[in-house]
This record gives sequence, C-alpha cells and structure tokens, in this order.
Amino acid sequence: MNLSERLNDDMKQAMRSQEKFKLTTIRMIRSSMKNLEIDLKRPLEDAEVLDILSREIKQRKDSLQEFEKAGREDLAKDVAAEIEIISVYLPQQLTEEEIKVIVQQTIQETGASSKAEMGKVMSALLPKVKGRADGKLVNTFVQQFLQ
Repeated sequence: MNLSERLNDDMKQAMRSQEKFKLTTIRMIRSSMKNLEIDLKRPLEDAEVLDILSREIKQRKDSLQEFEKAGREDLAKDVAAEIEIISVYLPQQLTEEEIKVIVQQTIQETGASSKAEMGKVMSALLPKVKGRADGKLVNTFVQQFLQ
C-alpha cells in the first residue's frame, strides 16, 4: 500500500471513529496532494507525497515556535498534535549521530574541503536523507564539518 492509499484509508477510519481533529489534519494533507496532482496532471509517487509531508511538518514546526514565542499555548497544542499525526506517515527519522556519519561520508565522497563547496556536498547529501532528517540540521552539520 502506498502513502496515498494509506492516507485515504486512515481518513476513512477517522470518519468512522469520529476523530475530527485527525480527519481535519489528513484532509489538509490530501488537499495539498490533490493540488500537486492537478498541477502535474498525474497521480503522485511516494517520493512526492513524502515531500509534501515534510513540507507540512516544517510549516507546522515553524508555526509552533511562533505560537510558543507569543505565549499562545492553545494554538501551540493544536499544532503539536498535527505534527504528531503527520509524523506517523514519515519514515523513521535519523538520529543526530547517524546524520553526522552520513555528512562525513558525503564530504569524503565529494572531496569537499571548504564552505565554498557546500552546495556540492548538499546536492549529494539531500537525496540520502530525504524525508528522514531536517534540512536545517543537515545544513548545520555540513557547515560544522566544512570549516
């Protein structure tokens, strides 16, 4: 079962069990998916669905920080719950140590030695960690190792 089918099945299950918050969250994701399908004029592949899920998580994490900064705990709680629901559909996230190892290996593979070559490292690295690590964190580690 691919991700689109899994989301569809979970949406139906949320309707049956009357989990309104989960249903709303899944519908928002499916709406983003549908918009991309219309733009591409074809069904989405799992990699594209993962991109959408990662983007939705990133948006919500940014919102969560802003709500917490503004002292809006009510909104922060809702966004945190949405992040939890969406995270179920993402692959197992890499630990910081695993990311560091992958970053070091990629730097060795590309032969990069300075921050000027950061783009080359990032372009080789991002496909390896796609959907499994936060891009900001990966970027931070690359900068750290390319001093």
